Amino acid sequence: MTGYRQLARNRDFTILWSGEAASQLGSAVSLFCFPLVGYALTGSAVLAGIPVAAFLLGHVAALLPAGVVVDRTDRQRLMLVASGTGVLVYASVAAAAAAGALTLPHLVAAGFLTGVGAGVFGPAEMSAVRTVVAQDELPTALSQNQARQHVGALVGGPLGGLLYGVGRAVPFVFDAVTFAISFVAISRLRSDLSAPHRGRANPLRRDLVEGLRYIAARPYFRTMVTYGAISNLVVNAIFYVAILRLIQAEVAPAKIGLIETCAGLGGILGALAAPYVIDRLRTGTLTVLVAWSWVPLLLPVALWPTPWVIGAMLGLGLLLNPAGNAGAQSYRMAITPPELQGRIASASAFCSMSVMPLAPILGGWLLEQYGGVVATAGLMVAAVVAALVPTLARSVRSVPKPSEWNAQPDHAAPEPVAA
Repeated sequence: MTGYRQLARNRDFTILWSGEAASQLGSAVSLFCFPLVGYALTGSAVLAGIPVAAFLLGHVAALLPAGVVVDRTDRQRLMLVASGTGVLVYASVAAAAAAGALTLPHLVAAGFLTGVGAGVFGPAEMSAVRTVVAQDELPTALSQNQARQHVGALVGGPLGGLLYGVGRAVPFVFDAVTFAISFVAISRLRSDLSAPHRGRANPLRRDLVEGLRYIAARPYFRTMVTYGAISNLVVNAIFYVAILRLIQAEVAPAKIGLIETCAGLGGILGALAAPYVIDRLRTGTLTVLVAWSWVPLLLPVALWPTPWVIGAMLGLGLLLNPAGNAGAQSYRMAITPPELQGRIASASAFCSMSVMPLAPILGGWLLEQYGGVVATAGLMVAAVVAALVPTLARSVRSVPKPSEWNAQPDHAAPEPVAA
C-alpha cells in the first residue's frame, strides 16, 4: 500500500488536501461557535441547535443534485464556486456581528448556505481524488483526508473558543479567510477534472435517482448507508447533549474546546495508523469493530459530563474510526464505475446524513424533556441497534482485505431478481 511520503509527491492531491484543510479548519471554528452564538442570542437549548441543524440540512439537501452536476461538469469549477460562496456568506455574518446586528435567522441562513456549499464540494472533491490518485493509493489518500478533518477538530474547538472570547465577529472573519485560501489553492490544480465522457446525457430526473437505485439494488451499499444514517444520528445527538449540558452549566468556552482537542488527537492518531490497520484487517471486520467501539464509551459521558471525560471518550472512539471510514470509502470507490463516482458518493452521503439535521434538535429536546442522564441512556440503546446493522449483514462481514478486493464476490452487482 502506498505510504504518506510517496503520496506527498502527488502535486494535485497535495493541493486538494491543503486547500480543503484550511477550509475545514475555518468551518470547525464556525460550527463550534454556532451553538455558543445561538444560545447567547436566544437562551434556548433547542433554538441554539438550529444553525447547526440548518448547516446539516443544507448539506444533505444539496447532495443528490450535486452528484448529478459533478458527473456532468468540471469538478474544479464546482469547488471554486463552493469556496467563493463561503467567503461571501461568512463575511456577511462577521459584518453583522461586528455591527451588533446579528440575528438568529441570519445565522440560520448562513448555516444553510454553507451547508449547501459543503454538499456540492464533497462529491466534487471525492471525484477529483479518484481522478488524481491511483486505486492502490486510495486507502492512504482517504486516511489522509480523515487526518485533515481531525486536525480541524483538534485546532478548531480551542481556536473557536479563543476567537469567540475576543469578539463575536472574529470566528467568522477567520472562516471567511480560510475559504479564500481554499479558493486560491483549488485554482492552481492542473489535472483535467472535467466529467468523464458519457455519450448522450440521460434526462436530469433519471440521473438524479440513478445513484439511489444503484445503492438500493446492492446489499453492501444498502447496509452501509442504513448503518451510517442511524450511527450519525445517535452519536451526534449524544455529544450534542453533552456539550449543551456544559453550556447550561456555564463552563467556559475555552474548556468546552478541550473536547474538540481530545477528539482531534484521537482522530489524528487513528488516521496516521489507518493505512496499516486497513492493510492488515478484513475491511468487513474493521467496519463491525468500529460500529461496536462507540457503545461502551457512551456510559461515562452520561454519568460524568465533564469536558475531560467527554473529550477522552470521543478521542478513544475516534482512534479506530478513521480506518473504518477510509477502508469503507476506498472499497466503495474501487467498485464504483468511473461515470457514477459523483452520484454514488453523493447518494451514499445523502442516505447516511439524511437524518443528521435532526441530531441537534433531538438532543436539545431530549435534554429539556428528560435530563442529560436519561437522554444519553436512551440514545445508547439506539447505538446498539446501529452496531447490529453491519454485524448481521453478510455482505459487509465478508469484505476482505484491500489486496483481495479483486478476488472477492462482486458486491457492486445487483441482487438477482426472483423468477
